[in-house]
Amino acid sequence: MTNNPLYIAFVWHMHQPYYKDPSTDIYRLPWVRLHGTKDYLDMLEILKDFPAIRQNFNLVPSLLEQLNDYAQNDAKDSFLEATRKKASDLAQDEKLFILENFFLANWENMIKPFPRYYELLVKRGTHFIKADLVRMIKYFSDTDFLDLQVLFNLCWIDPFFRENDPFLKMLVEKGRHYTEDEKSVLIEKQITILKRIIPAYREMASTGQVELSLSPFYHPITPLLCDTDIARVAMPGVNLPRLRFSSPEDARKQIEMGIAYFEKVFHYRPTGMWPSEGSVSEQALKIMASHGIQWIATDEGILAHSLRKSLRDVSGNLTDPQALYRPYRFEDVSIVFRDHTISDLIGFVYSQWDSKKAADDLMSRLLHIRNSLPMDRPRLVSIILDGENAWEHYKNDGRDFFLYLYERLSREDRLKTVTVNEFIHDLDKGEKLEYLYPGSWINANFGIWIGHEEDNLSWDYLADTRKKLEYFQKENPDDNLEKAWKSLYIAEGSDWNWWYGDEHTTETQEEFDELFRMNLMQVYKEMGREIPSELFVPVLRHDRRITPTLLVRGFIRPTIDGLVTSYYEWYQGAQVDVKKSGGSMHKSESLIASIYYGFNKDFLFLRLDPKFPFDEFEEGTEFSIITSMPSEIKITVPLKGKGCKATLFEKSDDVWIMIKEITEVAFLDIFEIGISFADLKAKKEDEIHLYISIAKDTEEMERCPWRGHLSITVPTPEFEALLWY
Repeated sequence: MTNNPLYIAFVWHMHQPYYKDPSTDIYRLPWVRLHGTKDYLDMLEILKDFPAIRQNFNLVPSLLEQLNDYAQNDAKDSFLEATRKKASDLAQDEKLFILENFFLANWENMIKPFPRYYELLVKRGTHFIKADLVRMIKYFSDTDFLDLQVLFNLCWIDPFFRENDPFLKMLVEKGRHYTEDEKSVLIEKQITILKRIIPAYREMASTGQVELSLSPFYHPITPLLCDTDIARVAMPGVNLPRLRFSSPEDARKQIEMGIAYFEKVFHYRPTGMWPSEGSVSEQALKIMASHGIQWIATDEGILAHSLRKSLRDVSGNLTDPQALYRPYRFEDVSIVFRDHTISDLIGFVYSQWDSKKAADDLMSRLLHIRNSLPMDRPRLVSIILDGENAWEHYKNDGRDFFLYLYERLSREDRLKTVTVNEFIHDLDKGEKLEYLYPGSWINANFGIWIGHEEDNLSWDYLADTRKKLEYFQKENPDDNLEKAWKSLYIAEGSDWNWWYGDEHTTETQEEFDELFRMNLMQVYKEMGREIPSELFVPVLRHDRRITPTLLVRGFIRPTIDGLVTSYYEWYQGAQVDVKKSGGSMHKSESLIASIYYGFNKDFLFLRLDPKFPFDEFEEGTEFSIITSMPSEIKITVPLKGKGCKATLFEKSDDVWIMIKEITEVAFLDIFEIGISFADLKAKKEDEIHLYISIAKDTEEMERCPWRGHLSITVPTPEFEALLWY
């Protein structure tokens, strides 16, 4: 055996954002559960056959908390509830949900291996628009939906478990025509796997074969929590948010909470940390050091900027391997820097290769690195990447690749896997680094999370909410605001901004946007304060303005009597289908079926068609018409009591001031109201942003539209004439 091997540290980052809807306590997305059955456990299980292989697993506390919730508290997610529902009892909206969402898996490697599953995908269509799904439902039988419920969940169980569990193997071989009882057992199998995950990590860590590290609790970009202005170091011309966010105490709290939860779960304090997205700054690292963190990891791009020298040529070839393949120290914390090229090969490239050729290529690269280095000191190659999302792009969930790789590494004396903690304590803590450049693993800057219009808007919402919460806490020191602060810390997570901007896209982007805003809304609810209207407007640009089903085609002047007096009185107005623009916050069905609006040169007219008669609305129900532009105006209309009256309020210093009563309002079969543009403080060509809120005893039951707002431009007197051109 050679005395001077090249040491290899694999760090697998296991992370999911906090998906729980604060208003329902149901997880909006299923990825903790599904990656739990596919990725978290098998990454450990495979190591049992290779005792010489050392690995690092970085476990984010927000992931651990959710895994525990599933394992111990029977947690629910919307996908799980749609699975549990008896196929023959599925309502139309549930069928739509399943057809839209139960093909969210890698088609080549997870769907096509199941012929029946692929048959159902083709039947639904590989390309569709949501409006088509309503038409498609009639072509899917109860048996189709039951098979789809089973196959979606089955494909998200690791192939190793499917092969070695007799029941799961039977489901795979059966292929179709599943029963409700089989579906129930499948769900039980999922939960059983989830319950094994954390104990398995605890056990493997106790053997020393793996080291466990962590990230700050809800995966925030800690340098930006400390000061958003730090982004200008790497991006001098960046557009920053309107409000500067500077709360290093939040970075400290996220780290404190993370360490405390890790210690609660694993019964010891961690020594290592992958800062969220490899994001570092000197200020953030000092906070980590103050909490006993002994090593962190980030990207080689940070090292190059910190040393003020290039490590690679323009073709990406490494020009200074001696600088990269060693640890450094800053504030007495050791830092290892990931080999960007090798890490990305595993994460993004090798999945398209033959598994053996991919493993051979990686081995060849590692041996080339060893041969290129003077082995005058211990050398470390750090390979750090996402430990869950890459494998669905590999055949057999990456297992074949790992079997080839681990077998060769076990037999190769010139290479030795090691945990980061072993290396820095037994071999080399690293030489002092005089300067630590602020940035992340992506482009050595923070551009993914700040600078874009959407990113900056989210930071403004976060800063404003935090400021109000901090002030409220000082004014009400005896109030228990633990839940409010938790929601704020969740909103500080990096994943929301990952999907803002133009860099990334996903089928569930709107869910991430809503979860971010709903956590901020929850802060205001915990304070007992009114939720700012802008938080009901998506940060995602394409979803802010709701497009009507029918557009305005001319001036209107309806009779405000609460009746459909004539088909033609609203004929030239716009119509919005509430179901297509978002609907109920707490109900499965909206209270309102459609919104109509129109105008003439002086008045805006609104009409709401209820799903059921107004007489059946509960006592205490009130409609509010609220504008956020050009002025903050609220018009309230109680739906019970004597007479029908509307009261107009204007916001001043966060207080609604009553201005006047509006007489042009009525509700019988429909709700109608006429509001002068003057009362809305809107002049010609102004853009009015408007939504309708329905509340009972001050608690909001519904908002129309739920996502975004209606955008209405005040017409000029020539509006109708211009429509003819």
